[in-house]
Amino acid sequence: MLTPFRVDTNSLAITERLNQLGFDVRLKAVVGDQVEELAHVLESALTWADLIVLTGGLGPTEDDITRDAVARVLNLPVDIDEQIVDRIRERFARRGLTMPEINRRQGMVPRGATVLANPNGTAPGLWLERGRTAMVVLPGPPREMKPMLDAVIRDRLESRASGGLFRRVLRITGRTESDVDAAAQPVYSRWTNGSVPIFTTILAMLGQIELHLTAHAKTRAEADAALDAAQGELETVLGSAIYSVDGRPLEAVVGEMLRERRMTIAVAESCSGGLLAARLTDVPGSSDYVDRGVVCYSNLSKTELAGVPASLIEQHGAVSEPVARAMATGIRDRANANVGIGITGIAGPGGGSPDKPVGTVAIAVAVGNELRVRTFQFLGGREMVKFQSAQAAMNMLRLLLLKKDAPFWPATR
Repeated sequence: MLTPFRVDTNSLAITERLNQLGFDVRLKAVVGDQVEELAHVLESALTWADLIVLTGGLGPTEDDITRDAVARVLNLPVDIDEQIVDRIRERFARRGLTMPEINRRQGMVPRGATVLANPNGTAPGLWLERGRTAMVVLPGPPREMKPMLDAVIRDRLESRASGGLFRRVLRITGRTESDVDAAAQPVYSRWTNGSVPIFTTILAMLGQIELHLTAHAKTRAEADAALDAAQGELETVLGSAIYSVDGRPLEAVVGEMLRERRMTIAVAESCSGGLLAARLTDVPGSSDYVDRGVVCYSNLSKTELAGVPASLIEQHGAVSEPVARAMATGIRDRANANVGIGITGIAGPGGGSPDKPVGTVAIAVAVGNELRVRTFQFLGGREMVKFQSAQAAMNMLRLLLLKKDAPFWPATR
């Protein structure tokens, strides 16, 4: 887990299950195969945590040190449980193999611990208690860990539950993190002391902001009522900048708007390289509204594929609002679609100039007789500029369909 070759999925699964019981996960740590380092983390957690969950380090080799660290921190002797060893030996025998002597290590149990059965592997889990803190030790492989965690929750943790943590995520685009927080903070700062406390986390992501609302409630119905009220307050101050409250990405929201209006879309992309079309068609059922998309990277292709007059490119340059407008209307008319989008810009790292630096992107959206065009100055590398271009284009379309007059995107980032 401390190398670039493995991704930690266990902590995500554990956090989700514990949140459902009302446990607020305050710390995650990935520790190397050193007894001293793991013991240090455990000693600190024992001073404040109600529950500690450990995964991994229960195998038969010398670097499997979890049992040793737990025993050291709790000052417990370690015994070999011959029943565990016998079960491991029988597991090998069923496969026609002889158990290596090294596997006896997996029978090591800190004295007084409860052994947790592992029907899917050789390493059993452990349950220990010290004062207010319960400690659960589980094997690392997810196919072994997850069913054992469910059994621990069912048999030992549900009785300790005090409700659950229920979350709602508001996704926002077209506004900066500081702008969103300035508007939302006076609202959400009042929620922590209510009958159903709600805590808010703001996360800045590429092309969007997320507000995570977490309610601690006894039931889903109680949480939903509190979250509905909180969401309504935030919608009042953030308005149409909120594009999703149910986890859907922007492309799914825009796609549903097109489907509801029975509209079709065609896109002509230069600097975004087809990313807008790819994101639109990532949504199942997008054939209902996506007609076509072309990547017209060269000046010639802008003329041939989107009908942009060569004289327009010569007069204004390929990266310009007039060319973006011509791309949007040209591809729309050629497809006989309801909506056309044109994107042209400089994704970098080269190609910029003092007048049009890297990150300059002109986007036009044509819907019926209405057309909006905007020049953006995006920051970041090539991939970031491409993503923000597609994001801004979809948000321009969303707001145009909503008939809102709110600004589509800040002029600078």
